[in-house]
Amino acid sequence: MQLAYSSAERAFLAEVRAFLAPWRGLGQYLQGRDHAGLRAFYKALGVKNWLSLGWPVDHGGRGLPPIYEFLLWDEMAHARIARPPLSAGIVAKTIIRYGTDAQKARWLEPIRTGELMFSLGYSEPEAGSDLASLRTRAELGPEGYRINGTKIWSSSAQDSDYLWLLCRTGEVASRAAGLSLLIVDLRAPGLRIRPMAKMSGNVFCELFFDDVIVPVDQRIGPQDGAWKMMNASLADERHVQFPPKRVLADYETVRDWAMAHGLDRDPVVRERLAELAVDVLECQAHALRVLTAQGDDVRASIAAAANKRASTDTIQAIARAAMDFGIPAALTTAAPIEQLWRQTLEESLGGGTTEIMTSIIARQGLGLKA
Repeated sequence: MQLAYSSAERAFLAEVRAFLAPWRGLGQYLQGRDHAGLRAFYKALGVKNWLSLGWPVDHGGRGLPPIYEFLLWDEMAHARIARPPLSAGIVAKTIIRYGTDAQKARWLEPIRTGELMFSLGYSEPEAGSDLASLRTRAELGPEGYRINGTKIWSSSAQDSDYLWLLCRTGEVASRAAGLSLLIVDLRAPGLRIRPMAKMSGNVFCELFFDDVIVPVDQRIGPQDGAWKMMNASLADERHVQFPPKRVLADYETVRDWAMAHGLDRDPVVRERLAELAVDVLECQAHALRVLTAQGDDVRASIAAAANKRASTDTIQAIARAAMDFGIPAALTTAAPIEQLWRQTLEESLGGGTTEIMTSIIARQGLGLKA
């Protein structure tokens, strides 16, 4: 596993850090997210042509290897600016691989420049982890696809332009073989968006579709062919799913807070912080293993699951430690520690539950029976 960056990678990293400095703390990881600021930030990335670092050159990208995307999103996580935008990752890379020439011409350029933001429409009230059982239906008719159903846990849907919708075009019994991907205008008639507050202070949305019409040319790839496309896009994005410096940023927040309150004079606190520092290094190693496994789907899937599991466990342990240090300053709602605690609780659910990650490691990595 390559642990040292090349001279070109180090130069890019220095450029990234200098560029991000004015944007530090814009923040999606703690409450108080500034959506207008995020749009401005993504447009600034578009000017640098950094939203398309890994895209092929003939599609407007830089054609760079995955390490460059990793370095950018890792530094963004450390600076608490934003997560990788769905539009430039899963959406754009699926369109590049499976879209028609007309779709590429329509969608890629505004995504590359940071003009368009997408939200994800996968999970449903009765189909969270088991997406193959989803029931939101798209019926093909003269006007296009007519969509009815409900989606839930869609982050940023209230602020985004379009929805990347996974819906059923085949029979329910067909499960994964009957799913399609559509691009839905979030201002379309018949679509109602209901924001719901999370305990972290941010929101996610429930979406209700009542005869929403989507043109046929906004279906990406073949009808009933979404499952294969989703798996391919997921493989493209594993290296940026949980940046290790997100974990480091949480650790630094707790360490600096403990030192500011004199808690580091307690040897028990120092030992706990030292143990957590080792866990942070373990997360960095997991992330690099994901990066080096790119191109080997099975190995990358196992590495990504291990990375998600280790990172989730570590950020929750970091927040738990701060609460365990047991001073009133950790419990006030204005304190970064209390905010951090609420934020980390949801991480064992989003992006694949801890139980699912453990199952992937057990079945694919260790060869254990289901």
